[in-house]
Amino acid sequence: MPQPRQAAARPASEAAVLPRGARSDPLGRVPAPLLIGTGILTVQVGAGLAARMFGTVTAAGMTGVRLWAAALMLAALGARPTVRAVRGVIAERAWRDALVVLAFGVTLGVMNFSIYQAFDRIPLGIAVTIEFLGPLGVAIASSRKLIDVLWVLLAGTGVTLLGTAGVSVAKLGDGAASHASQFSTEVTGVLFALAAAASWACYIMLAAATGRRFSGSAGLVIAMLLGAIVITPAAVISAGGSLIKPSVLGAGLVIALLSSVIPYRFEIEALRRVPARVFGISMSLEPAVAALAGVVLLSQALSVPQWIAIGCVVVASAGAALGEDKAATAAQA
Repeated sequence: MPQPRQAAARPASEAAVLPRGARSDPLGRVPAPLLIGTGILTVQVGAGLAARMFGTVTAAGMTGVRLWAAALMLAALGARPTVRAVRGVIAERAWRDALVVLAFGVTLGVMNFSIYQAFDRIPLGIAVTIEFLGPLGVAIASSRKLIDVLWVLLAGTGVTLLGTAGVSVAKLGDGAASHASQFSTEVTGVLFALAAAASWACYIMLAAATGRRFSGSAGLVIAMLLGAIVITPAAVISAGGSLIKPSVLGAGLVIALLSSVIPYRFEIEALRRVPARVFGISMSLEPAVAALAGVVLLSQALSVPQWIAIGCVVVASAGAALGEDKAATAAQA
C-alpha cells in the first residue's frame, strides 16, 4: 500500500488501476468467493475458541490480546510496505487517507470489543445473528435489482428465524435447567451485539475504502494497531495480570490468526473485487457457521427451526453468487 490514493474494488477489466503491488500479491490470484468463505469459517472457529477462554480471562482482556497479537503478526509480515504507506501519506499530505484508516482502526476495535462482550452474555449463534444485521443493512441499502432484494429477504428470513428460535445455551444432554440467565445480562448482550452490527456495517465500507487507498496489507496493519491501542485501557483494567498468563497468550495467538489475520486480510482483498452489496449477502453464511461452531466447540444444541434457518441463508447466498456469475458472464460476452 505505498500509494494510498490509487483505486481498487473494481471489476477485473479495470485491473490496471489497482494499487501498485496488488497484482503481485498471491491472494490476488485466489477467487474472491474462496477468500470470503475461508474468512467466514476461520473467524467463527476463532470465536468459539475465544468463548471457551472467558473463564480464564475477561472478554475485554481476550479482545486486547487478540488484537495486539494480530497487529504484531500482520506487522511482522508486512512491515516494509506499512512503513512506506505511512511515509507516502505524510509525503503526499493525504490526510483523507489517514482519516479513513483511522476510522477503520477505531471500528475494528469497537467491533471486536462489542461482539466479545456479547459472546460473554448470550449464545454464539444468537450474537452473530444479531451482528449480521449490519452487513444485511449494507446489502439492502446498496441493492439495485429486484432479484437481489429477494435474496436479501430470504437471508433475512433465515436470520430472523435463527434469532427467534434461539440457540440453546444448554450443554447437549443437560436439559432445560441450564438455560437460566438473568434478563439484564441478556439485554446487555443484545445491545452489545447491536453495537457490533453497526460496527460491522461501517467495517465493510471502511475496508473497501482502505483497500482503494492502500495495496497489500499495509492499511490493515495500521488499522489493527490503532484498534489494539483503542482497546488496551479496557483490557488492562478488566483483566490485569491474567493477560500475561501463558495459556491466555497462546490462545490469543491462535485466535488472532483465525479471527483477525486470515479473515480480515482475505476480506479486504475480496472487497477489492466484489461490490459491498455482494459481499454483504455472501456474509449471510455467518450465523449458520456460528451456530455450527457453537455445536462443535461449545456443545450448544440446534433445533429443527435453526436448521431451516441455515437452509434459508445458504440458498440466499448461493442465489446471490449465481446471479453475480451470470452478470459477469454477460458482461464478458
